[in-house]
Amino acid sequence: MGFPKDFLWGGAVAAHQLEGAWDVDGRGPSICDVLTGGSNDSPREITSHVIEGKNYPNHRGIGYYHTFENDNALFREMGFKCFRTSISWSRIFPQGDELEPNEEGLRFYDRLFADYRAKGMEPVVTLSHFEMPLHLAKEGGFANRKTIECFVRFAATVMRRYHDSVRYWLTFNEVNNQTNTSNPIFAYTNSGLIPDPEMSEHERRQRMWQSVHNEFVASAKVVELGHEINPDFEIGCMLAIVPVYPASSDPEDVMRAEVVMRDRFVFGDVYVNGEYPRYFLKMLERERIHIEEEAEDRAIIARGTVDFISISYYMSSTVTADESKPDVLQSGFRGSVRNPHLQTTSWGWQIDPIGLRYSLCLLYERYRKPIFIVENGIGLYEKPDDEGYIDDEERIEYLREHIAQVRKAIDEDGVEVMGYTVWGCIDVVSFGTGEMKKRYGLIYVDEDDEGRGSHKRSRKKSFSWYRRVIASNGEDLSSRNLPVPER
Repeated sequence: MGFPKDFLWGGAVAAHQLEGAWDVDGRGPSICDVLTGGSNDSPREITSHVIEGKNYPNHRGIGYYHTFENDNALFREMGFKCFRTSISWSRIFPQGDELEPNEEGLRFYDRLFADYRAKGMEPVVTLSHFEMPLHLAKEGGFANRKTIECFVRFAATVMRRYHDSVRYWLTFNEVNNQTNTSNPIFAYTNSGLIPDPEMSEHERRQRMWQSVHNEFVASAKVVELGHEINPDFEIGCMLAIVPVYPASSDPEDVMRAEVVMRDRFVFGDVYVNGEYPRYFLKMLERERIHIEEEAEDRAIIARGTVDFISISYYMSSTVTADESKPDVLQSGFRGSVRNPHLQTTSWGWQIDPIGLRYSLCLLYERYRKPIFIVENGIGLYEKPDDEGYIDDEERIEYLREHIAQVRKAIDEDGVEVMGYTVWGCIDVVSFGTGEMKKRYGLIYVDEDDEGRGSHKRSRKKSFSWYRRVIASNGEDLSSRNLPVPER
Protein backbone atom coordinates (compact mmCIF):
# COMPACT_ATOMS: atom_id res chain seq x y z
CA MET A 1 0.00 0.00 0.00
CA GLY A 2 1.05 3.61 -0.34
CA PHE A 3 2.66 5.40 -3.25
CA PRO A 4 3.86 3.20 -6.13
CA LYS A 5 7.60 2.52 -6.31
CA ASP A 6 7.84 4.36 -9.65
CA PHE A 7 5.84 7.38 -8.42
CA LEU A 8 7.02 10.59 -10.10
CA TRP A 9 7.83 13.10 -7.34
CA GLY A 10 9.08 16.47 -8.52
CA GLY A 11 8.42 20.13 -9.14
CA ALA A 12 6.68 22.24 -11.75
CA VAL A 13 7.22 25.61 -13.42
CA ALA A 14 6.47 27.31 -16.75
CA ALA A 15 8.99 28.77 -19.18
CA HIS A 16 7.49 32.26 -19.24
CA GLN A 17 7.61 32.54 -15.44
CA LEU A 18 11.24 31.63 -14.88
CA GLU A 19 13.38 31.58 -18.04
CA GLY A 20 13.66 35.32 -18.71
CA ALA A 21 15.94 36.08 -21.68
CA TRP A 22 12.82 37.11 -23.57
CA ASP A 23 14.60 38.67 -26.53
CA VAL A 24 17.86 36.70 -26.88
CA ASP A 25 19.04 34.04 -29.33
CA GLY A 26 16.28 34.78 -31.82
CA ARG A 27 13.30 34.44 -29.49
CA GLY A 28 10.23 36.45 -30.46
CA PRO A 29 7.75 38.13 -28.09
CA SER A 30 5.04 35.91 -26.59
CA ILE A 31 1.65 36.90 -25.27
CA CYS A 32 3.05 36.99 -21.72
CA ASP A 33 5.76 39.45 -22.72
CA VAL A 34 3.13 42.21 -22.94
CA LEU A 35 1.60 41.45 -19.53
CA THR A 36 2.55 44.09 -16.98
CA GLY A 37 3.06 43.51 -13.29
CA GLY A 38 -0.04 43.69 -11.11
CA SER A 39 -1.24 42.70 -7.66
CA ASN A 40 -4.15 41.02 -5.94
CA ASP A 41 -6.07 44.32 -6.13
CA SER A 42 -4.77 45.56 -9.48
CA PRO A 43 -5.08 43.27 -12.53
CA ARG A 44 -2.21 42.84 -14.96
CA GLU A 45 -2.50 45.04 -18.04
CA ILE A 46 -2.33 43.55 -21.53
CA THR A 47 -0.52 46.02 -23.79
CA SER A 48 -0.47 45.85 -27.58
CA HIS A 49 3.33 45.95 -27.63
CA VAL A 50 6.23 46.44 -25.24
CA ILE A 51 5.99 50.00 -23.91
CA GLU A 52 9.10 51.60 -22.50
CA GLY A 53 8.85 52.36 -18.79
CA LYS A 54 6.29 49.68 -17.96
CA ASN A 55 7.17 46.71 -15.77
CA TYR A 56 7.03 43.42 -17.66
CA PRO A 57 8.15 40.83 -15.08
CA ASN A 58 8.12 37.90 -17.51
CA HIS A 59 10.95 39.55 -19.45
CA ARG A 60 13.35 38.64 -16.67
CA GLY A 61 11.62 35.75 -14.84
CA ILE A 62 14.31 34.51 -12.46
CA GLY A 63 17.00 34.24 -15.12
CA TYR A 64 16.73 30.45 -15.40
CA TYR A 65 17.85 30.61 -19.05
CA HIS A 66 21.34 31.31 -17.71
CA THR A 67 21.20 29.56 -14.31
CA PHE A 68 19.41 26.28 -15.07
CA GLU A 69 22.37 24.01 -14.32
CA ASN A 70 22.77 25.36 -10.78
CA ASP A 71 19.02 25.48 -10.18
CA ASN A 72 18.61 21.93 -11.44
CA ALA A 73 21.31 20.82 -9.01
CA LEU A 74 19.11 22.11 -6.18
CA PHE A 75 16.13 20.19 -7.55
CA ARG A 76 18.21 17.05 -7.74
CA GLU A 77 19.37 17.66 -4.16
CA MET A 78 15.71 17.40 -3.13
CA GLY A 79 15.58 14.07 -4.95
CA PHE A 80 13.25 15.02 -7.81
CA LYS A 81 12.32 12.07 -10.02
CA CYS A 82 10.84 14.38 -12.64
CA PHE A 83 10.62 18.04 -13.53
CA ARG A 84 7.71 19.68 -15.31
CA THR A 85 8.40 22.71 -17.47
CA SER A 86 7.25 24.08 -20.82
CA ILE A 87 8.83 24.98 -24.12
CA SER A 88 8.60 28.62 -25.10
CA TRP A 89 6.81 28.43 -28.46
CA SER A 90 8.22 31.79 -29.55
CA ARG A 91 11.75 30.59 -28.77
CA ILE A 92 11.31 27.93 -31.47
CA PHE A 93 9.08 29.85 -33.92
CA PRO A 94 9.52 33.56 -33.07
CA GLN A 95 6.44 34.70 -35.02
CA GLY A 96 4.67 31.38 -34.83
CA ASP A 97 3.94 30.96 -38.53
CA GLU A 98 7.45 30.40 -39.91
CA LEU A 99 8.12 27.22 -41.85
CA GLU A 100 11.58 26.68 -40.33
CA PRO A 101 12.42 26.73 -36.60
CA ASN A 102 14.95 28.87 -34.78
CA GLU A 103 17.94 26.58 -34.24
CA GLU A 104 19.25 28.60 -31.28
CA GLY A 105 16.01 28.00 -29.43
CA LEU A 106 16.14 24.28 -30.12
CA ARG A 107 19.74 24.11 -28.89
CA PHE A 108 18.75 25.67 -25.57
CA TYR A 109 16.26 22.86 -24.91
CA ASP A 110 18.85 20.32 -26.11
CA ARG A 111 21.02 21.47 -23.22
CA LEU A 112 18.17 21.81 -20.75
CA PHE A 113 16.68 18.34 -21.27
CA ALA A 114 20.14 16.76 -21.33
CA ASP A 115 20.84 18.36 -17.95
CA TYR A 116 17.58 16.99 -16.50
CA ARG A 117 18.54 13.54 -17.72
CA ALA A 118 22.08 13.84 -16.38
CA LYS A 119 20.66 14.71 -12.97
CA GLY A 120 18.22 11.80 -12.99
CA MET A 121 15.05 13.82 -13.61
CA GLU A 122 12.45 12.79 -16.16
CA PRO A 123 11.30 15.84 -18.19
CA VAL A 124 7.54 16.44 -18.26
CA VAL A 125 6.98 18.99 -21.00
CA THR A 126 3.97 21.22 -21.66
CA LEU A 127 3.77 22.35 -25.27
CA SER A 128 1.62 25.42 -24.71
CA HIS A 129 1.74 26.94 -21.22
CA PHE A 130 0.47 30.47 -21.97
CA GLU A 131 3.31 30.84 -24.49
CA MET A 132 1.69 31.65 -27.84
CA PRO A 133 3.79 33.96 -30.04
CA LEU A 134 2.35 37.47 -29.87
CA HIS A 135 2.14 37.66 -33.66
CA LEU A 136 -0.31 34.75 -33.76
CA ALA A 137 -2.48 36.40 -31.12
CA LYS A 138 -2.65 39.52 -33.25
CA GLU A 139 -3.77 37.27 -36.12
CA GLY A 140 -6.71 36.05 -34.04
CA GLY A 141 -5.15 33.41 -31.80
CA PHE A 142 -6.91 30.05 -31.80
CA ALA A 143 -10.08 31.67 -33.11
CA ASN A 144 -8.13 31.67 -36.39
CA ARG A 145 -8.08 28.19 -37.94
CA LYS A 146 -4.56 28.84 -39.23
CA THR A 147 -3.20 28.58 -35.69
CA ILE A 148 -3.97 24.84 -35.62
CA GLU A 149 -1.43 24.30 -38.39
CA CYS A 150 1.15 26.50 -36.64
CA PHE A 151 0.76 24.64 -33.34
CA VAL A 152 1.01 21.23 -34.97
CA ARG A 153 4.17 22.31 -36.82
CA PHE A 154 5.69 23.53 -33.55
CA ALA A 155 4.74 20.34 -31.70
CA ALA A 156 6.03 18.09 -34.48
CA THR A 157 9.33 19.98 -34.53
CA VAL A 158 10.03 19.60 -30.81
CA MET A 159 8.66 16.06 -30.52
CA ARG A 160 10.95 14.90 -33.31
CA ARG A 161 13.91 16.79 -31.87
CA TYR A 162 13.44 15.40 -28.36
CA HIS A 163 11.96 11.99 -29.20
CA ASP A 164 14.65 10.26 -27.12
CA SER A 165 14.92 12.74 -24.23
CA VAL A 166 11.27 13.49 -23.37
CA ARG A 167 8.66 10.81 -22.73
CA TYR A 168 5.84 12.76 -21.04
CA TRP A 169 4.07 15.51 -22.98
CA LEU A 170 1.09 17.76 -22.19
CA THR A 171 -0.65 19.71 -24.94
CA PHE A 172 -2.41 22.79 -23.48
CA ASN A 173 -2.09 24.03 -19.91
CA GLU A 174 -5.29 24.65 -17.90
CA VAL A 175 -7.19 25.01 -21.15
CA ASN A 176 -10.53 24.97 -19.31
CA ASN A 177 -9.90 28.18 -17.35
CA GLN A 178 -10.96 30.28 -20.33
CA THR A 179 -14.60 29.44 -19.71
CA ASN A 180 -14.35 32.20 -17.09
CA THR A 181 -15.09 34.96 -19.61
CA SER A 182 -15.47 37.53 -16.82
CA ASN A 183 -11.66 37.66 -16.58
CA PRO A 184 -10.14 38.32 -20.03
CA ILE A 185 -6.66 37.13 -19.02
CA PHE A 186 -7.74 33.49 -19.29
CA ALA A 187 -8.97 33.58 -22.89
CA TYR A 188 -5.92 35.68 -23.72
CA THR A 189 -3.34 33.34 -22.24
CA ASN A 190 -5.15 30.11 -23.15
CA SER A 191 -6.11 30.97 -26.72
CA GLY A 192 -4.41 34.26 -27.62
CA LEU A 193 -7.76 36.10 -27.67
CA ILE A 194 -6.95 39.79 -27.29
CA PRO A 195 -9.68 41.47 -25.21
CA ASP A 196 -12.16 43.58 -27.14
CA PRO A 197 -14.24 45.82 -24.84
CA GLU A 198 -16.81 46.30 -27.61
CA MET A 199 -17.74 42.62 -27.61
CA SER A 200 -20.93 41.45 -25.93
CA GLU A 201 -20.85 38.48 -23.54
CA HIS A 202 -22.40 36.33 -26.26
CA GLU A 203 -19.70 37.34 -28.74
CA ARG A 204 -16.98 36.57 -26.19
CA ARG A 205 -18.41 33.12 -25.56
CA GLN A 206 -18.83 32.48 -29.28
CA ARG A 207 -15.18 33.36 -29.91
CA MET A 208 -13.99 31.38 -26.89
CA TRP A 209 -15.82 28.15 -27.78
CA GLN A 210 -14.66 28.42 -31.40
CA SER A 211 -11.09 28.64 -30.10
CA VAL A 212 -11.66 25.68 -27.79
CA HIS A 213 -12.87 23.58 -30.73
CA ASN A 214 -9.77 24.49 -32.70
CA GLU A 215 -7.61 23.56 -29.70
CA PHE A 216 -9.35 20.19 -29.42
CA VAL A 217 -8.50 19.53 -33.06
CA ALA A 218 -4.92 20.75 -32.60
CA SER A 219 -4.42 18.62 -29.47
CA ALA A 220 -5.84 15.50 -31.14
CA LYS A 221 -3.59 15.97 -34.16
CA VAL A 222 -0.56 16.30 -31.90
CA VAL A 223 -1.47 13.21 -29.86
CA GLU A 224 -1.82 11.13 -33.02
CA LEU A 225 1.36 12.53 -34.55
CA GLY A 226 3.32 12.11 -31.32
CA HIS A 227 2.44 8.43 -31.13
CA GLU A 228 3.69 8.03 -34.69
CA ILE A 229 6.97 9.78 -33.86
CA ASN A 230 7.55 7.62 -30.79
CA PRO A 231 5.05 4.94 -29.71
CA ASP A 232 6.49 5.15 -26.19
CA PHE A 233 5.38 8.76 -25.75
CA GLU A 234 2.84 9.33 -22.98
CA ILE A 235 0.72 12.31 -24.00
CA GLY A 236 -1.82 13.90 -21.70
CA CYS A 237 -4.19 16.81 -21.33
CA MET A 238 -3.89 19.34 -18.49
CA LEU A 239 -6.98 20.56 -16.65
CA ALA A 240 -7.41 23.10 -13.87
CA ILE A 241 -9.57 21.24 -11.38
CA VAL A 242 -11.61 23.34 -8.97
CA PRO A 243 -14.43 21.12 -7.68
CA VAL A 244 -17.71 22.95 -7.15
CA TYR A 245 -19.74 21.98 -4.09
CA PRO A 246 -23.42 22.82 -3.55
CA ALA A 247 -23.88 25.40 -0.78
CA SER A 248 -26.54 23.21 0.83
CA SER A 249 -28.44 19.94 0.40
CA ASP A 250 -31.22 21.89 -1.34
CA PRO A 251 -31.69 20.01 -4.66
CA GLU A 252 -31.58 23.37 -6.48
CA ASP A 253 -28.06 23.97 -5.11
CA VAL A 254 -27.00 20.41 -5.92
CA MET A 255 -28.17 20.71 -9.52
CA ARG A 256 -26.58 24.13 -9.88
CA ALA A 257 -23.21 22.66 -8.83
CA GLU A 258 -23.63 19.86 -11.38
CA VAL A 259 -24.31 22.33 -14.20
CA VAL A 260 -21.41 24.62 -13.26
CA MET A 261 -18.99 21.66 -13.26
CA ARG A 262 -19.85 20.94 -16.90
CA ASP A 263 -17.63 23.85 -17.99
CA ARG A 264 -14.72 21.82 -16.59
CA PHE A 265 -15.89 18.30 -17.42
CA VAL A 266 -16.45 19.03 -21.11
CA PHE A 267 -12.70 19.28 -21.65
CA GLY A 268 -11.90 15.94 -20.06
CA ASP A 269 -14.92 14.38 -21.78
CA VAL A 270 -13.59 15.39 -25.20
CA TYR A 271 -9.91 14.65 -24.52
CA VAL A 272 -10.66 11.17 -23.14
CA ASN A 273 -13.82 10.07 -24.94
CA GLY A 274 -13.08 11.74 -28.26
CA GLU A 275 -16.52 13.27 -28.74
CA TYR A 276 -18.66 16.19 -27.60
CA PRO A 277 -21.03 15.25 -24.78
CA ARG A 278 -24.74 15.86 -25.32
CA TYR A 279 -25.02 18.42 -22.50
CA PHE A 280 -22.42 20.54 -24.31
CA LEU A 281 -24.21 20.37 -27.64
CA LYS A 282 -27.43 21.36 -25.88
CA MET A 283 -25.66 24.34 -24.29
CA LEU A 284 -24.42 25.51 -27.70
CA GLU A 285 -27.94 25.22 -29.08
CA ARG A 286 -29.47 27.04 -26.12
CA GLU A 287 -26.97 29.91 -26.27
CA ARG A 288 -27.09 30.12 -30.09
CA ILE A 289 -23.37 29.47 -30.40
CA HIS A 290 -22.26 28.11 -33.77
CA ILE A 291 -18.89 26.40 -34.08
CA GLU A 292 -17.37 26.34 -37.53
CA GLU A 293 -15.72 23.01 -38.15
CA GLU A 294 -14.39 21.05 -41.08
CA ALA A 295 -15.71 17.66 -42.15
CA GLU A 296 -12.82 15.69 -40.63
CA ASP A 297 -12.68 17.50 -37.28
CA ARG A 298 -14.86 15.07 -35.32
CA ALA A 299 -12.92 12.07 -36.68
CA ILE A 300 -9.62 13.72 -35.76
CA ILE A 301 -10.87 14.41 -32.22
CA ALA A 302 -12.05 10.78 -31.93
CA ARG A 303 -8.64 9.40 -32.96
CA GLY A 304 -6.46 11.70 -30.87
CA THR A 305 -7.49 10.79 -27.33
CA VAL A 306 -5.01 11.19 -24.47
CA ASP A 307 -3.07 8.57 -22.52
CA PHE A 308 -3.48 10.21 -19.14
CA ILE A 309 -4.97 13.25 -17.41
CA SER A 310 -2.84 15.82 -15.65
CA ILE A 311 -4.34 18.36 -13.30
CA SER A 312 -3.62 21.45 -11.26
CA TYR A 313 -5.36 21.65 -7.90
CA TYR A 314 -5.28 24.60 -5.52
CA MET A 315 -8.78 25.08 -4.10
CA SER A 316 -12.48 24.28 -4.27
CA SER A 317 -15.53 26.47 -4.90
CA THR A 318 -19.07 26.49 -3.57
CA VAL A 319 -22.22 27.60 -5.39
CA THR A 320 -25.80 28.44 -4.57
CA ALA A 321 -28.72 28.34 -6.99
CA ASP A 322 -29.45 31.95 -6.04
CA GLU A 323 -27.79 33.65 -9.02
CA SER A 324 -28.56 37.09 -7.61
CA LYS A 325 -25.53 36.59 -5.37
CA PRO A 326 -22.30 37.97 -6.86
CA ASP A 327 -19.27 35.85 -7.69
CA VAL A 328 -17.38 36.47 -4.45
CA LEU A 329 -14.37 34.31 -5.37
CA GLN A 330 -14.03 35.43 -9.01
CA SER A 331 -14.84 31.88 -10.06
CA GLY A 332 -16.49 32.92 -13.29
CA PHE A 333 -20.06 32.12 -12.30
CA ARG A 334 -22.72 33.91 -10.26
CA GLY A 335 -23.75 32.38 -6.98
CA SER A 336 -20.16 31.57 -6.01
CA VAL A 337 -20.08 31.80 -2.21
CA ARG A 338 -17.51 31.26 0.50
CA ASN A 339 -17.38 27.87 2.16
CA PRO A 340 -17.68 28.47 5.94
CA HIS A 341 -15.75 25.26 6.65
CA LEU A 342 -12.57 26.37 4.88
CA GLN A 343 -9.80 28.87 5.53
CA THR A 344 -8.32 30.97 2.74
CA THR A 345 -4.86 32.05 1.65
CA SER A 346 -3.76 35.70 1.60
CA TRP A 347 -5.04 35.78 -2.00
CA GLY A 348 -8.49 34.48 -1.05
CA TRP A 349 -8.02 30.91 -2.32
CA GLN A 350 -9.91 28.36 -0.22
CA ILE A 351 -7.65 25.70 1.33
CA ASP A 352 -9.28 22.29 0.88
CA PRO A 353 -7.01 19.21 0.98
CA ILE A 354 -9.95 16.79 1.01
CA GLY A 355 -11.12 18.46 -2.20
CA LEU A 356 -8.04 17.01 -3.91
CA ARG A 357 -9.01 13.46 -2.93
CA TYR A 358 -12.59 14.18 -3.95
CA SER A 359 -11.40 15.44 -7.34
CA LEU A 360 -9.16 12.43 -7.93
CA CYS A 361 -12.05 10.08 -7.19
CA LEU A 362 -14.42 12.06 -9.39
CA LEU A 363 -12.05 12.12 -12.36
CA TYR A 364 -10.89 8.51 -12.08
CA GLU A 365 -14.41 7.11 -11.84
CA ARG A 366 -15.44 9.23 -14.81
CA TYR A 367 -12.46 8.55 -17.10
CA ARG A 368 -10.54 5.47 -15.86
CA LYS A 369 -7.28 7.08 -16.91
CA PRO A 370 -4.10 7.55 -14.84
CA ILE A 371 -3.93 10.99 -13.20
CA PHE A 372 -0.80 13.10 -12.80
CA ILE A 373 -0.98 15.96 -10.28
CA VAL A 374 1.31 18.46 -12.00
CA GLU A 375 0.46 21.54 -9.93
CA ASN A 376 -0.31 21.92 -6.23
CA GLY A 377 1.06 24.57 -3.89
CA ILE A 378 0.42 27.70 -1.88
CA GLY A 379 1.48 31.29 -2.45
CA LEU A 380 2.75 33.06 0.68
CA TYR A 381 4.24 36.40 1.66
CA GLU A 382 7.73 35.54 2.91
CA LYS A 383 10.76 37.36 4.18
CA PRO A 384 14.04 35.76 5.29
CA ASP A 385 15.07 36.14 8.92
CA ASP A 386 18.30 37.89 9.97
CA GLU A 387 20.25 34.80 8.98
CA GLY A 388 18.60 34.54 5.58
CA TYR A 389 16.37 31.58 6.49
CA ILE A 390 12.65 31.07 5.80
CA ASP A 391 10.72 28.83 8.18
CA ASP A 392 7.73 28.13 5.93
CA GLU A 393 5.88 25.70 8.18
CA GLU A 394 2.60 27.00 6.73
CA ARG A 395 3.62 25.69 3.30
CA ILE A 396 4.72 22.37 4.78
CA GLU A 397 1.34 21.99 6.47
CA TYR A 398 -0.49 22.76 3.22
CA LEU A 399 1.55 20.27 1.18
CA ARG A 400 1.48 17.63 3.92
CA GLU A 401 -2.30 17.66 4.12
CA HIS A 402 -2.70 17.48 0.35
CA ILE A 403 -0.19 14.67 -0.09
CA ALA A 404 -1.90 12.74 2.71
CA GLN A 405 -5.16 12.98 0.78
CA VAL A 406 -3.44 11.75 -2.40
CA ARG A 407 -2.31 8.66 -0.49
CA LYS A 408 -5.86 8.05 0.71
CA ALA A 409 -7.10 8.29 -2.88
CA ILE A 410 -4.56 5.62 -3.86
CA ASP A 411 -4.98 3.34 -0.84
CA GLU A 412 -8.67 3.61 -0.07
CA ASP A 413 -10.25 4.64 -3.37
CA GLY A 414 -8.07 2.78 -5.87
CA VAL A 415 -7.19 5.86 -7.92
CA GLU A 416 -4.23 5.39 -10.27
CA VAL A 417 -2.00 8.41 -9.58
CA MET A 418 1.22 8.70 -11.62
CA GLY A 419 2.99 11.49 -9.82
CA TYR A 420 2.95 14.74 -7.89
CA THR A 421 4.88 17.90 -8.74
CA VAL A 422 4.85 20.90 -6.42
CA TRP A 423 3.98 24.09 -8.25
CA GLY A 424 6.68 26.73 -8.17
CA CYS A 425 9.29 24.52 -6.53
CA ILE A 426 11.46 27.62 -6.87
CA ASP A 427 10.08 31.15 -6.51
CA VAL A 428 8.94 32.43 -9.92
CA VAL A 429 6.89 35.30 -11.31
CA SER A 430 3.23 34.73 -10.40
CA PHE A 431 1.01 34.11 -13.41
CA GLY A 432 -2.07 35.76 -11.93
CA THR A 433 -0.50 38.91 -10.51
CA GLY A 434 2.98 39.14 -12.02
CA GLU A 435 4.44 39.46 -8.52
CA MET A 436 7.52 37.88 -7.03
CA LYS A 437 6.21 38.42 -3.50
CA LYS A 438 3.52 35.77 -4.07
CA ARG A 439 5.95 32.96 -3.41
CA TYR A 440 5.30 29.27 -4.00
CA GLY A 441 8.84 27.97 -3.94
CA LEU A 442 10.74 25.58 -1.72
CA ILE A 443 13.74 27.62 -2.84
CA TYR A 444 13.85 31.36 -2.16
CA VAL A 445 14.97 33.72 -4.92
CA ASP A 446 16.18 37.12 -3.73
CA GLU A 447 14.26 39.21 -6.25
CA ASP A 448 11.45 41.71 -5.74
CA ASP A 449 8.52 42.71 -7.95
CA GLU A 450 10.71 45.19 -9.86
CA GLY A 451 13.48 42.64 -10.46
CA ARG A 452 15.79 44.10 -7.82
CA GLY A 453 17.88 41.90 -5.54
CA SER A 454 20.90 39.65 -5.48
CA HIS A 455 19.00 36.82 -7.26
CA LYS A 456 20.69 34.40 -4.88
CA ARG A 457 18.95 31.08 -4.26
CA SER A 458 18.51 29.72 -0.72
CA ARG A 459 16.77 26.66 0.71
CA LYS A 460 13.62 27.14 2.78
CA LYS A 461 12.55 24.78 5.56
CA SER A 462 10.18 23.11 3.08
CA PHE A 463 13.22 22.16 0.96
CA SER A 464 14.47 19.77 3.64
CA TRP A 465 10.95 18.54 4.34
CA TYR A 466 10.18 17.69 0.70
CA ARG A 467 13.53 15.94 0.37
CA ARG A 468 12.45 13.71 3.29
CA VAL A 469 9.07 13.08 1.67
CA ILE A 470 10.64 11.97 -1.61
CA ALA A 471 13.34 9.87 0.06
CA SER A 472 10.63 7.99 1.98
CA ASN A 473 8.33 7.76 -1.08
CA GLY A 474 5.68 9.68 0.80
CA GLU A 475 5.84 7.57 3.96
CA ASP A 476 7.33 10.30 6.18
CA LEU A 477 5.42 13.60 6.08
CA SER A 478 6.74 14.84 9.43
CA SER A 479 8.58 18.15 9.76
CA ARG A 480 10.14 17.28 13.12
CA ASN A 481 13.93 17.37 13.53
CA LEU A 482 14.58 18.57 10.01
CA PRO A 483 18.19 19.42 9.29
CA VAL A 484 18.76 23.16 8.79
CA PRO A 485 19.68 23.52 5.10
CA GLU A 486 22.75 25.31 3.86
CA ARG A 487 22.27 29.01 3.30
